This record gives sequence, C-alpha cells and structure tokens, in this order.
Amino acid sequence: MGESDEGIRRRGCSCSKDDFLPEESFKSWGNYVKALKETPARLKDRVLTRSSDASELVEMKARSQHEMKKSLTWWDLIWFGMGAVIGAGIFVLTGLEAKEDAGPAVVLSYVVSGISALLSVFCYTEFAVEIPVAGGSFAYLRVELGDFMAFIAAGNIVLEYIIGNAAVARSWTSYFATLCNHKPNEFRITASSLSPDYSHLDPIAVGVIIAVCIIAVLSTKGSSRLNYVASIVHLLVILFIIIAGFSHANTANYTPFLPYGTRGLFKASAVLFFAYVGFDAVATMAEETKNPAKDIPIGLVGSMVVTTVLYCLLAVVLCLMQPFKQIDADAPFSVAFEAVGMGWAKYLVAAGALKGMTSVLLVGAVGQARYLTHIARAHMLPPWLAHVNEKTGTPINATIFMLVATAVIALFTNLEILSNLLSISTLFIFMLVAVALLVRRYYATGVTTQADQTKFIVFLSIILGASIATSLYWAVSEGWIGYVITVPIWFLGTLGLSIFVPQAKAPKVWGVPFVPWLPSLSIAINVFLLGSIDAASFGRFAVWTGVILIYYFFFGLHASYDTAKEAEKQSGKELRKAEEGVVPSK
Repeated sequence: MGESDEGIRRRGCSCSKDDFLPEESFKSWGNYVKALKETPARLKDRVLTRSSDASELVEMKARSQHEMKKSLTWWDLIWFGMGAVIGAGIFVLTGLEAKEDAGPAVVLSYVVSGISALLSVFCYTEFAVEIPVAGGSFAYLRVELGDFMAFIAAGNIVLEYIIGNAAVARSWTSYFATLCNHKPNEFRITASSLSPDYSHLDPIAVGVIIAVCIIAVLSTKGSSRLNYVASIVHLLVILFIIIAGFSHANTANYTPFLPYGTRGLFKASAVLFFAYVGFDAVATMAEETKNPAKDIPIGLVGSMVVTTVLYCLLAVVLCLMQPFKQIDADAPFSVAFEAVGMGWAKYLVAAGALKGMTSVLLVGAVGQARYLTHIARAHMLPPWLAHVNEKTGTPINATIFMLVATAVIALFTNLEILSNLLSISTLFIFMLVAVALLVRRYYATGVTTQADQTKFIVFLSIILGASIATSLYWAVSEGWIGYVITVPIWFLGTLGLSIFVPQAKAPKVWGVPFVPWLPSLSIAINVFLLGSIDAASFGRFAVWTGVILIYYFFFGLHASYDTAKEAEKQSGKELRKAEEGVVPSK
C-alpha cells in the first residue's frame, strides 16, 4: 500500500487531515490548484478507466487494513434478505397506494414491482458470486462501466440507503403510536415555521436509529442472529394477518377492482418498488459469506421469491377486509382489523410491524455501511470511512456516519416524499447493474473484436433508447400508438444482440439465465417504472445529482485519480481502458 493509504493504516479513529484527504492533490494549495486545472484530463481518465475483478477483490479490500469476518451462510442471507425487505413498504405503503392510486389492483402493482425486483436480483447474483466484496453494485459498476458511472451510482446508493432507513424509521413511529392508541403526529413535534412536508419532527425515529447503530457496529453475526429471531416473530404475525384477514374477507370490497385504471396500477408499482428495496444489502455481505458461489444465489433469490408471495397475499387480504377508500394511510392493517371487529388484533399487528421494521433498519444499517466502506476504499469518499475495526470486524466509522445522516433526514421528512425519491434512485441503480451485466457478458478484455464492440454498442443503445422512449410516452400520453413503435424496437435490439454479437465471457460458477433477454427486460421495466414517478421527485433527484457532481469535481475526482495512479505505479500495470476492451501494454 502506498502513501495514500497511510491515514487508514495509522489508526481508525483519528481525525487528522490525512485521514480525510491524504492524496497528493491535497498536500498543499498549490497542488490543489494544479489538480483543478487538470480536471478535464482527469475526468476523461476516470470516465474511460475500468477496474478489474482482482483489483476489487485484493487491492481494494487491503485498504481497510483488517478483514471482515466470514461468518454468514445462505441461511443467514435468506433471513437477512427477508429482514431487509419486509417492513415499512408492505405495512404502510400498501394502504397508501391502494387508497390513492391502485385500489384492490394493488396486488397487481406488487406483481409488477416484484417481477422487476426479481430480474434485478438475478443480475446481482452473478456479480456477487464472482466479485464477493462489500461494495455491491458500486464495485460491479467500477469493473464494467468505469469509475465515473460507479461514482454516480455510489451517490444514489448512499441516497437510497439514507432515505430508505429514514422512511422506515418514521413508519416505526406510526405503528408505535397505533400500539399506544395515538395518532402518529401526536408523537412528533410540529415546527410550524417549516414547510408542511418537513414540519413534523420525529425524535422517536432518531432514537430507534441510534439503537440500531449500536447493534450494527458490534457484530455482523450478532446482527444476523437478532434479525433471525425478529424475522421469525415477524413471519408468524404475517401468517396471522393472512389467515385472520381471509376469515373476515368481503368480496364486495374488491369492486371496482381497477378504479384508477392501468395508469394508477403502474404508478403504484413505481412507488411500491420501495417495498423491495433492501435485497441489494445482501449482496454487500458477500465479503462476509463463507461460500459466496452457493450461498448468495440461494440467499438472494430465495428471500425475494418468499417476499413477493407474502406481499401479494397481504395486499389481497387488506383490500378484502376493507373498502379501499376507507383504508388508513398510516397503519392500514391495524385499522382494518379494528374495522372488522378484531380491535385486539391491531396491537398484535402493530407489534409485528415494529419487529419487521426494526429488522429492516438493522439490515439496512449493515448494508449501507459496507457500501460506504468500499466507496471510501476507492478514495471517492474520505478513506477514514473505509476503516474496519480489528476487534469487531465491522466498519464502525462508516456505520456511524451513515446513520447520523439517516437520523437527520428521518427527523424532518415525511414518508411520501421519501418513498418517491427512493424509488427513483433504486430503479436507476438496478437499471445500471443490468447494463453492466450485458457489458460483462459481451465485452471482455482481450476477447471482443472492434466489429463486435461496435455492434454491441449499437444494440445496447437501441435497447436503452427504446426503453426510455416507452417510459417518456407513458409519462406524457394516454394513447397506445407509441408502444407499437417502441416495444418492437426494444425487442429487435435485444434479438440483434442475441444473434449478431457473440458472448465474450462465460460465468465461472453461477450465471444469469436467458442472457441477453433477462437483463434487457430488467432495463426496460426499471426505466418504464421511472415514467410513473411525479415530476417533483425528479426535481429533488436532479438537485441531489448536482450536489454529488459538485463534490466529485472538487474532491472525489482528484482523490480517486491520485489513488489509482499510485496503485498503477506500485503494480506496474495500467487499469483497463473502457473504450479499448484490451489491456494497454507497458
């Protein structure tokens, strides 16, 4: 390791300048000014340079000084997966979307978002098996799409986890209030001087986040055991809801089934994608998994299939118990049981929901810290965040930093704003991972010819262009003529890729089936669902993207550039150039 890693090696809990900006560009003001003048050239280098599997697996991990403990099996991952996903989405957003957008057809909304999530899960598995590191999708994108695209994704990954856990923490308060026979806002502090969307301060949510942070930094295996117990209790409560709910079903409540039309159904699907967010946290635990080749596919796919089935059953039960217009937006299942004369059951449901959301917060805390650790290993964020504690084998600095940011957001922001913004970030990242999988299969170093490279770029552009056109048409038009044009173009682009471009790399252990069709369909569905999200959320997304780009151009770009050049100098090898597809000779 070189000088750039000195801040990590020296001590993990120090707060000197070298812990945050140890790179050559920040040694003096003169160096920094020189680096800023070289921004265009450095940006070009970062856009065109790709990492390698070996670099992520060996060099990047070494920058954390200590290894994470390999203590997880597929059984742990399945429970982590369910613990990460089954929480605020199903217990809160189901009622909100059934009432406002989809009606009883909310079950179909879950099917659509579940299919999209499952396709993304398959794309993740191949990467997680072959690149089992804490960086998850950030590491995968560095290898296949280059440093710059990985950073854009990294910013959205950080946003996804902060917003996701903040939303769950606020929902925790809602169900706790129900358990205590109070309205949620009675447990919040009203700040009348703030905007209505940010004026209900939630100190309980902050307290829950702090408690989860303490558990997450102590032990990954300990977190797994706690999640395991909580998830079992949670599943028992879910089974009770399904059985008791069906015993009080009234099929008349299912009429009309599609009151808001197909537009409402897909709008709900885009928001309900929030309910599936969290499974990617399982991919970040690959570095701590005993046998990634077997454990990760079973853990990811198994947990997602079980979750999707449970979601659909719960959505059906809710709308059979109560007319969709009467569903409570804050605690829908608790209030539904009260409406059918089972008032005592609302306490059981609320307690189960609290356990479920606590599991989501815990797994989210574990996953988000590991993402941040790997991003900091690349020096796109201060390397202080990459430190892994020798005693606990966990990234304490990254865990605390992420949960402080989460607590601030949870204190101010309401659930609807959080869920819409989260869906944009998540759908965008999942789309990029599907693109990266196509690149991995069809564009290999030293194998892909110039002609095949050109054909691949053309067909991939057709797939992306047709997907974006379909999404835009859905967002602005009530007609159907546009789909007759865009959908066949997407199909022909995928067919062309399948027939005319040979796969350049076969998976070593576990491979995604039906390539290129499965990742291409994942791209199309993820982009399509983006067209159902409101314009205000895209405005907030644009502001966030602007913020992370400003940070990148002034700090992240120069820190990661210096670190990469130092690594090249020590190894005597240049990193792969994205546009060449071959390793340049020295």
